Amino acid sequence: MTLPRVRACGWVAAAKAAQRRHQTEGAGGPRCPAPRSQRASLYIHWPYCEKRCSYCNFNKYIPRGVEEAAVRSCLVTEAQTLLLLSGVRRVESVFFGGGTPSLASPHTVAAVLEAVAQAAYLPADAEVTLEANPTSSAGSRLAAFGTVGVNRLSIGLQSLDDAELQLLGRTHSASDALQTLAEARHLFPGRVSVDLMLGLPAQQVGPWLGQLQELLRHCDDHVSLYQLSLERGTALFAQVQQGALPAPDPELAAEMYQKGRVVLREAGFRQYEVSNFARNGALSTHNWNYWQCGQYLGVGPGAHGRFLPQGAGGHTREARIQTLEPDNWMKEVKLFGHGTRKRVPLGELELLEEVLAMGLRTDLGITHQHWQQFEPQLTLWDVFGTSKEVKELLEQGLLLLDHRGLRCSWEGLAVLDSLLLTLLPQLQEAWQQRISTLVPRG
Repeated sequence: MTLPRVRACGWVAAAKAAQRRHQTEGAGGPRCPAPRSQRASLYIHWPYCEKRCSYCNFNKYIPRGVEEAAVRSCLVTEAQTLLLLSGVRRVESVFFGGGTPSLASPHTVAAVLEAVAQAAYLPADAEVTLEANPTSSAGSRLAAFGTVGVNRLSIGLQSLDDAELQLLGRTHSASDALQTLAEARHLFPGRVSVDLMLGLPAQQVGPWLGQLQELLRHCDDHVSLYQLSLERGTALFAQVQQGALPAPDPELAAEMYQKGRVVLREAGFRQYEVSNFARNGALSTHNWNYWQCGQYLGVGPGAHGRFLPQGAGGHTREARIQTLEPDNWMKEVKLFGHGTRKRVPLGELELLEEVLAMGLRTDLGITHQHWQQFEPQLTLWDVFGTSKEVKELLEQGLLLLDHRGLRCSWEGLAVLDSLLLTLLPQLQEAWQQRISTLVPRG
């Protein structure tokens, strides 16, 4: 497909115009960055796939045909509406996920980016990521996405073993994956991420490590390791339940993960998050915003968002979910401008629990300054500094609490879930004690 260059130029021109506008606003002095409440990332959900993988329970659909112009129009409308409702003035990053968004036309990506750049400040160098599968990502198609503003790719490689790919229901082969990876690296050097799964039924440590070593001979500067999660309702779950496949061995999966971390570290990768590894500074800006509990708007069927609807007069951050089924979602967008199906206000403690659980997923953890943005009264020292249970974790070398803040050690990052079993109740107890001191006694 040849993309009309006017659409590409439209987004780039809009982004540059937004930059000039903000530079003009700041003339006569340094321009202050938009406050945290006016900044957000944008997630765009394309819900369609060629087929459903055996392990996947995401919100996706296998249509006979897609009225892409109608879907495109609704994505544009909902993005504009949510930007207005949120009062967001600066979009830090855009992520096209799915589903298989590389099945959408570059025209659709261009239209969304153009609308976003017109409704808010979208820096010309903002990270714009597209998820891509090898079978829907020929080099010419990837180049077209690059022309309209995509500057980072996330490739669902999953395995370099053809038998495993068949088990997972993937439509590509290992050679397809490596060819797509080579084309992607040529087009987006230093900005290509690949996913590799571990903990599959009957998978062994040695062969999996061999796949990882092979991947390192071909990959760019970002690798994500994901353990298979057997989800009820998927074909793979049913096969394991029926005894057709052995259940994944959690101890073997833990060994794969631990040894994989070592291999990647020796190859110069920084484990900046539980599942994500980068070298040469190639971290995912979009995902980092999630782990820092930044605001994000979810656009498209079933998309999730978390933001303060200050444009609509709101004062509390909300967790939002858009209507799941695409046809119903489009009807709602046409009627109301957006297809938000569920809105849940987040309480102060609930938000702090998210700050803790998400922040500790990263190697930097939670700095004192970051924590104070969400809770200026109750410090990290107040919450964790006097706890005997936390002290044991510190002495075991799994956790660090110091002048920088609270973070996991390299060893602790691998067992974060078990650490949170201690840390979350400690936060809840400290919060309740603080609340009780504020309640007037009659």
